[in-house]
Amino acid sequence: MSRTTLDLWVGVFVAMGIAALLFLALKVGSISGSEIQSPYTLRANFDNIGGLKLRAPVKSSGVVVGRVEQIRYDNERFQAEVVFTVDGRYKFPTDTFANILTSGLLGEQYLGLDPGGEEKTLAPGEVIKKTQSAVVLEKLISQFMFGKAEGDSAPAK
Repeated sequence: MSRTTLDLWVGVFVAMGIAALLFLALKVGSISGSEIQSPYTLRANFDNIGGLKLRAPVKSSGVVVGRVEQIRYDNERFQAEVVFTVDGRYKFPTDTFANILTSGLLGEQYLGLDPGGEEKTLAPGEVIKKTQSAVVLEKLISQFMFGKAEGDSAPAK
């Protein structure tokens, strides 16, 4: 084989490799176009969001269905308002519960959605009314310690 023929085959092989990588990147990034539905925004109010951060996952049954887009403090209700987007493929009933949960014992916090049984679904921009705030580990430990201390000092009957 001559040098130019070898260079041509190497060039074809490299071009096919780049095309394959581009194809895989588009498939992994879900940019195929047929499945994509526009995401919609929902809101939920919490007394305590713990360590929830922007871009935290929104999960339902362990599947990531959206992302936290905005966290702000509501001066009228004295609560944190969490604004999040949900992929348009997923619809949730109006009686859905929004919980702030932790991955593992000390892992990252995420927003968990537990669907209810209603037939009517949440409309874009709607507020989820049933929420459960984050469990703060320090608060639990102090309640356990002070509860234990109060229990020890109580007279036995």
